[in-house]
Amino acid sequence: MTIGPDLARRTVSALIMIPVVLGITVWGGWAFVLLWLVASTAVLHEWSHVARLSRPWAYLALGLAAICAALAALALGQGTIAVLVLLVGALVGALVCGTRRASAMGILVAAAASIPVVILRGEDQIGLVAILFLYAIVWCTDIGAYFVGRMLGGAKLWPRLSPNKTWSGAIGGAMIGTLAGCALLLAFGLRIGPAVIGLGLVLSIAGQLGDLAESAFKRAFGVKDAGQLIPGHGGVLDRLDGFTAAALIALAVGLARSLEAPASGLLLW
Repeated sequence: MTIGPDLARRTVSALIMIPVVLGITVWGGWAFVLLWLVASTAVLHEWSHVARLSRPWAYLALGLAAICAALAALALGQGTIAVLVLLVGALVGALVCGTRRASAMGILVAAAASIPVVILRGEDQIGLVAILFLYAIVWCTDIGAYFVGRMLGGAKLWPRLSPNKTWSGAIGGAMIGTLAGCALLLAFGLRIGPAVIGLGLVLSIAGQLGDLAESAFKRAFGVKDAGQLIPGHGGVLDRLDGFTAAALIALAVGLARSLEAPASGLLLW
C-alpha cells in the first residue's frame, strides 16, 4: 500500500480539529451556530478567491448578511422567508461581484455548509446524535476511501476531475462510512434496520459526489486547493464539500419525514 506524503500533516490537523468540533457540537447552542458561521465565512472567502470574483469583501458581507438573516428567520419559524432571503442574497451577490453563476452558487454553497447542520442540531439529544451520525459517515468515508484506494488501487473513479480517486476507494469508503454511522447509532441505543443502512449509504455517496463537484468547480478555474488554512487538507471548502452535500440530503430526508423534528425524521425509522 502506497501512503501519500501528506498523511502526517492530515493526521495532525485532524487530531487538532476533531476534538474542537466535537466539543462544540456537544455543547450546542450559540457556540455551535457560531462555529458554522465561521465555516461559512471561510467558504465564502475561499469561493471568491477560486472564482476570482471582483469585490471579494462586498461579496463576503453580502453572503454573511444573507446567511445570518436566513438563520434569524428560521429561529422565528419563518422557513419560507429564509429561503427567499438566501435567493435574494445570491442574486444580489451575482449582480454586484461578477462571474454571475459562480457568485450566486457560492452564497448558496456557504449557506448549505451551515444552515442544514444548525437546523438538525437543534437543542435536544436526538439533534446531537444526528450531527454525530453525519460526522461518522462523512469522516469515515473519507478515511476509508483514502486507505482502501491506496491498498487496492484499480480503475480511476473520474480521472478528469480527481486523478487520485479510485472505484475501490469509493466503494470501500462507502461501506466503511455506512458501518461507522450505524455503529454510532447503536452506541446511542437506536434501532438499525434496512432503511437506516440504506440512508447511511446514500449519505456516504452524497458526500463523495460533493467532493467531486467541488473538484469540478476548482478545475473550471484552474485551482488545485481552495485554500491553505488546514495543513494536508487545503481549505475549509476542501474539507466541507462532502459534508455539505451529505448534510443537505440528511436535512431533506428529515424534513420529508417530520417538519417539526427533522433530526427525529432522519434517524427514527
